[in-house]
Amino acid sequence: MIAYRLLTEDDTSAFCHKVTEALSNGWALYGSPTYAFDTGRGVMRCAQAVTKDVDARYSTDIELGQL
Repeated sequence: MIAYRLLTEDDTSAFCHKVTEALSNGWALYGSPTYAFDTGRGVMRCAQAVTKDVDARYSTDIELGQL
């Protein structure tokens, strides 16, 4: 199965740490990062999709962050 996650965070070092942690746990970048301005909070938000090949069958019970 190919697992998919979309990592999101404010545009701070916390976003970079979140992506770096996923990469260090075997996830691979999928596409380019995206950015958008959150008008309600007045901050830039970032998103990066990541994927990972795992030896499991899909279930809605899977905690993707734990793969």
